[in-house]
Amino acid sequence: MKELSVNHLLGIKYITEDDIQLIFETADHFKEVINRPIKKVPSLRDITIANLFFENSTRTRLSFELAEKRLSADVINFSAASSSVKKGETLIDTVNNILSMKVDMVVMRHPNPGAGVFLSKHVNASIVNAGDGAHEHPTQALLDCYSIREKLGDVAGKKVVIVGDILHSRVALSNIFALQKLGAEVKVCGPKTLIPKHIEKLGISYEPNLKNALQWCDVANMLRVQNERMDISYFPSTREYTQQYGVNKALLDNLDKEIVLMHPGPINRGVEITSDVADSKQAIILDQVQNGVAVRMAVLYLLASKIQRHED
Repeated sequence: MKELSVNHLLGIKYITEDDIQLIFETADHFKEVINRPIKKVPSLRDITIANLFFENSTRTRLSFELAEKRLSADVINFSAASSSVKKGETLIDTVNNILSMKVDMVVMRHPNPGAGVFLSKHVNASIVNAGDGAHEHPTQALLDCYSIREKLGDVAGKKVVIVGDILHSRVALSNIFALQKLGAEVKVCGPKTLIPKHIEKLGISYEPNLKNALQWCDVANMLRVQNERMDISYFPSTREYTQQYGVNKALLDNLDKEIVLMHPGPINRGVEITSDVADSKQAIILDQVQNGVAVRMAVLYLLASKIQRHED
């Protein structure tokens, strides 16, 4: 059996195109599983997975938990908001305490960039990064690319524009890495204040005008404005942001072609995307959610099979 080149999923930056294709092929199989009447397989029956969320999360956490349960893993959930982290315990101590209960894998979301990488060097478990600050969110990028592949047949050669708050977005960075590894062309679009400096060094270009960006692309990935990460005002008002960078039906109908719309959620309806667009057939937002479970099942299964092989 083919295996991943890594023991952890810390970021798209650390995996190869072959790894991504292997995850997709495995996800194809699991997608078929989760659409059966009996949605469970015993693949991870002897594996214990801890979900450590040091930052609020609804969809990612539910998606991981469902993926784990569909694979028959034993799951423990840890929410930092009500934990001893509040009492001053360090990250390594927290995780080692959990590992001493014989946990095999840790799925972690943390507000600090690089937390997963740091942890992987200090603890003896497989780490899956479920988002580290504004750095990376690898499983989101994988499910986004998987959804493009499902909708358009392939990612290679496609033109993808990521619109919105690129500066604070871990989804944007992971998506840029994944799309480039799979051979897509990438542009970013949004207010100049929300575009990181020197972004062209990543091999992508900046398009300030939304209409031009939509006319160019095959797929538009709409990011929400991350107000909770903003310490200063990056644009005058939400209304002005919507006028310049919000996608509505009229804008889509004026294009020469039909494009695919994506959104990592949660959607701020009426801000980055109007309700009629979010609910239209061009939007694959709910497909992304369903694919998220299959892709996370694939990641957990492939990482766990490496643990099992090391133990044999």
